[in-house]
Amino acid sequence: MQRIDLNGKTILVTGAAGFIGSNLVKRLLKEVKEATIIGIDNMNDYYDVSLKEWRLKELKTLSNSLCLGGESGKSSPNREDLDGAFNFIKGDIADKSTIDHIFDQYHPAVVVNLAAQAGVRYSITNPDAYVQSNLIGFYNILEACRHYPVEHLVYASSSSVYGSNKKIPYSTDDKVDNPVSLYAATKKSNELMAHAYSKLYNIPSTGLRFFTVYGPAGRPDMAYFGFTNKLVKGETIQIFNFGNCKRDFTYVDDIVEGVVRIMQGAPEKKVGEDGLPVPPYAVYNIGNNQPENLLTFVDILQQELIRAKVLPADYDFEAHKKLVPMQPGDVPVTYADTSALERDYGYKPSTSLRDGLRAFAEWYADFYQK
Repeated sequence: MQRIDLNGKTILVTGAAGFIGSNLVKRLLKEVKEATIIGIDNMNDYYDVSLKEWRLKELKTLSNSLCLGGESGKSSPNREDLDGAFNFIKGDIADKSTIDHIFDQYHPAVVVNLAAQAGVRYSITNPDAYVQSNLIGFYNILEACRHYPVEHLVYASSSSVYGSNKKIPYSTDDKVDNPVSLYAATKKSNELMAHAYSKLYNIPSTGLRFFTVYGPAGRPDMAYFGFTNKLVKGETIQIFNFGNCKRDFTYVDDIVEGVVRIMQGAPEKKVGEDGLPVPPYAVYNIGNNQPENLLTFVDILQQELIRAKVLPADYDFEAHKKLVPMQPGDVPVTYADTSALERDYGYKPSTSLRDGLRAFAEWYADFYQK
């Protein structure tokens, strides 16, 4: 593994106004010294744009605070070119000229590609969006990394690549050739494309298979967020597969911790016996390694929503839930084998479901009700 010092580097984060992207930028702004963070996001309306704008506002406020030396008003000892702490560009990674311009102007040393069209069910009704962002967009990133060499390309894959794999827990050594959604197929394609570019152009790349990420300011299309919105309105929530789904729910801070660690450890460049580069390529799972039944998840969620006063203490939860069959493209269980992540980076996600959902419920109460 090739160690990378992020301090003083220029780091490109795509999907910077997204759930994971914004949390990653926040972490980098707080902890990486004298770095310039470049963020890009197309701010599309797949879900409520005001939530993306709120995340961006948080980042810009933090960046300005750091530039001014924080609350004390003194200059920060950790930054010299403070005007460049966080630069946001509204643009689409599917636009090759935009990506080429960013690489030509900033020459990022580390690239974290989190921009993607997400969602399994949406890929059934809107496939074009997935081809544009997840395939063409990622191709543009790879081409830019080829022509403007980077120290490390880290990119988001997904647990969806495991499809209906019967073997659990899911290991990165498993074959993943049977996707059950276009979204999953595009994420598997990203891994294949990255491998080809790593082999051909010696680009260190690491793919991260995320497992059901949740937390404050998350994506409203995710089940826990949608459940909350419906319960608040007194509507009935649908629990798929009659409640027999299991998910490896992973708190967003745990995801970000894993991303930051992996950013600092790139696959090592080596030459094979044939004199050609051995692909500096790796893929890791980032999950909680502890799948929870969806009914258990929802029960804890409603408890925490009552605690945060999002729902009244006498809320009749049983009257507002309905068990329904599995949806097309869904899988009954996700379960991450994180042994490779523990072995190579000494890290295993550990935030409990209750702690994570408590943080979400408190944020929801503050954001929507205060």
